[in-house]
Amino acid sequence: MAYASRRVPADPHRAIEAVFRIEQAKLIAALTRLTRDVGRAEELAQDALVAALEQWPAAGVPENPGAWLMTAAKNRAFDSLRKNTLVERKHEDLARDERAREGIAPDLEQQLDDDVGDDLLRLVLISCHPVLSTEAQVALTLRLLGGLTVPEISRAFLTPETTIQQRIVRAKKTLADARVAFEVPRGEDLRARLTAVLRVIYLVFNEGYSATAGDDWLRPALCEDALRLGRMLAELTPREPEVLGLVALMELQASRARARVGPDGAPVLLFDQDRSRWDGLLIARGLAALERAQRLTDAPGPYQLQAGIAACHARARTPAETDWAAIVGLYSELARLNPSPVIELNRAVALSMLMGPQAGLTIVDALKNEPALEGYHLLPSVRADLLIKLGRLAEARDELTRAASLTQNAREKQLLIARRDGLG
Repeated sequence: MAYASRRVPADPHRAIEAVFRIEQAKLIAALTRLTRDVGRAEELAQDALVAALEQWPAAGVPENPGAWLMTAAKNRAFDSLRKNTLVERKHEDLARDERAREGIAPDLEQQLDDDVGDDLLRLVLISCHPVLSTEAQVALTLRLLGGLTVPEISRAFLTPETTIQQRIVRAKKTLADARVAFEVPRGEDLRARLTAVLRVIYLVFNEGYSATAGDDWLRPALCEDALRLGRMLAELTPREPEVLGLVALMELQASRARARVGPDGAPVLLFDQDRSRWDGLLIARGLAALERAQRLTDAPGPYQLQAGIAACHARARTPAETDWAAIVGLYSELARLNPSPVIELNRAVALSMLMGPQAGLTIVDALKNEPALEGYHLLPSVRADLLIKLGRLAEARDELTRAASLTQNAREKQLLIARRDGLG
């Protein structure tokens, strides 16, 4: 393999792992197109990583490490194909086109290099194929496209490594058994598949933005992985308004990350945040993505509507300047598209800011017997806020006690208990 100018980094293994995480999705996407097998494609990409770990520490990191890994993967893919029935069926073409060099056929090289964007889109859609459960879609997407290892996914979702590993193995087998085509579906099939993709990406982001369990309120790495996947998907589908809507929503939400925790890691709620710490660049990116989505459609979808709500907060320099009337309207439209007690709970908060706490409490009280909100800690938490504003402190303390007993996040539990104890 020919080498360009090289340098030997102080920590070559760390450098190799960083490069591989960036290039992994492209490698697997190109190799999946060739082999029609996600599992085999991942194995070939790992083989290229092993080759880099063996050679780069001594020889140095190539000037174009991504191209080096792709070439190594091509070589191994071609060697593999020559030994299987696929090559046997194509032996005449291979004999005609094969060149003497290291064994790489020019037509194969072209197959692997063309349409990198299309390959990535296909891989995204395969990872979130409807034959897989949501849990399997999340694990496979983070593994193949996010570049996370099994231990990293395990830590992120507080799930045993063996469980994550089994989900990934079963997902690959399910895709192989179902003979899922490596192609971009059309029309309604594409929209349905994109819906699953967006759901998975947003699920990953939300787990990073507000962890459901564990000792940390935020998991920034998960937010970053979701944002990277969302931005990549927006590049691959630039005229899909809901993709842009999701990217806008994540950019705007992520802009608050630094202000959402105090120096000791304790949560800081929206109205208490120092808005000067909000990230102006992420806000600008989010607003730009939302504007592009709005230019593409007059009928905004759920992600665009949620991004619109986040934009109202982002544009307000203080909580008092927030356009609560617009937010109430956006929540009402969101509830029309996707009726949900959680959306109704959020609308109650916005309505209380616009018309007073009693207006919000009336809606919250109507939600108390909703089966979907049983065990949902934010219901008593929101009710406590409204009761405090109405001066009904004894009831508020009971609600905060209940909320603290329901949450599985240690930081959030501490916050709720502190608020309860602060009522005297």
